[in-house]
Amino acid sequence: MPKIRKILIANRGEIAIRVMRTCKELGIATVAVYSEADRSALHVRMADQAYLVGPPPSRESYLVQERILEAAKASGADAIHPGYGFLSENASFVRACEKAGITFIGPPASAMDAMGEKTRARQNMIKVGVPVVPGTAEPIATQEEARAYAEKIGFPIMLKAAGGGGGKGMRRVEGLHDFESAWRSAKSEALNSFGNDAVYIEKYLEKPHHVEIQVFADGHGNVVHLNERECSAQRRHQKVVEETPSPILTPELRAKMGAVAVQAAKAVNYVGAGTVEFLVDVHRNFYFLEMNTRLQVEHPVTEWVTGLDLVALQIKVAEGEKLPFTEPRPPQGHSIEVRIYAEDPGRNFMPSPGKIQYLRVPGGPNVRDDSGVFAGYTVPNFYDPMISKLSVWAPTRAEAIARAQRALNEYVVKGITTNVRYLKAILAHPEFTGGDYDTGFLPREHNTLLGQDDPKLHEVALLASAVFAHQRDQRKAKTLPQKAGGSAGTGGQSPWRQGLRTRRR
Repeated sequence: MPKIRKILIANRGEIAIRVMRTCKELGIATVAVYSEADRSALHVRMADQAYLVGPPPSRESYLVQERILEAAKASGADAIHPGYGFLSENASFVRACEKAGITFIGPPASAMDAMGEKTRARQNMIKVGVPVVPGTAEPIATQEEARAYAEKIGFPIMLKAAGGGGGKGMRRVEGLHDFESAWRSAKSEALNSFGNDAVYIEKYLEKPHHVEIQVFADGHGNVVHLNERECSAQRRHQKVVEETPSPILTPELRAKMGAVAVQAAKAVNYVGAGTVEFLVDVHRNFYFLEMNTRLQVEHPVTEWVTGLDLVALQIKVAEGEKLPFTEPRPPQGHSIEVRIYAEDPGRNFMPSPGKIQYLRVPGGPNVRDDSGVFAGYTVPNFYDPMISKLSVWAPTRAEAIARAQRALNEYVVKGITTNVRYLKAILAHPEFTGGDYDTGFLPREHNTLLGQDDPKLHEVALLASAVFAHQRDQRKAKTLPQKAGGSAGTGGQSPWRQGLRTRRR
């Protein structure tokens, strides 16, 4: 195959910039696409060319295949990199690229058909003897059928989007009382995220670990795994912290899971980067969960411990080259990634769009910040609120945790609310530092991580309120006429101070 000269990145934000950086190093020209909400985005500024593809909603812009292909043709791009999300796991888009004579940097449509659609992937894995989590083999057509099946296998269960991943379209259901609302919201989110509202059911495993295996395959029959990533620190089924190596895996279990992941990729003639995800129970039995037929958000931690550029590998495999290795690379050192979101943990993680007034990102040895924002940038409210991925490397896990904490202490974002403080609380929590945390860790320790279990913080908050009220009263006293007996309407005392004095008694 001829060398790729120009790549259109069919995505936005930090992943678009991540792909562009490797392209620049390889001497490949880049093309950005953007919605009206992303006119001033960093990925637009960094690209060699940029094309508007529609209004802010992704269903009218980043998910419209025809507009993406029109931009590719207009720019002269000979390849498209989908990043993750949007069209990255859409087999019909892969076929449209092939029809247009444009190289899709990812697996063939046939492999995506086999593994990208989650229920079909389960069927294929059962055929080759890979253990799967109990659940439906097909998407469920109606709410009535889904409810009946859930009652049959017993609650709790998981409703999961058949056409995508990343925690979108996924709901845990405890019983019939919340089934209807979970069904509606799962289907709606799946449609908005992937253009496909099909969902299926899996039995929910108690206290599982979420461990995934990175696989890579070329077009010459070579398939290799690149170790695991521990992804159990999740909120609403969205990964928040990832690390490698997993603190619960032995070399023997890593080899066994890696062999199964390679077997899964070979079974569908996979090509390119992919991730086979597993749930590991308390007895260290593992079950196939799904395969993400794309590059993962958390791929930097694998790059840290292997010394590889996975995006460069994707491009070279797409050009027809063989993998430069045929055996797994044992992990060197330890890497941790935290996802920084524009959201307010104290308000139920409500998104916090708005203008970034000031931004200081951390640096120093073995610290990497993959970001799509800058000071003066306005975070839109139309897309996922992740604004950055901060990752670190160190020789040991303990040193990696310390380095990640140090880096988070250097991270300063003003103008919007972020989850930086929440991330520091996760890394400092004994359950995380101990290494044996499961997917219920963050929900279970929610109040502790927010500091709401510390009675001292209540006193601090009350004192802060008293100080604020006193300063406000002082300002008012300078501008308002005084009533007899003290400042206006207060009897000379702030009600906050009166409340504090009463509390102390």
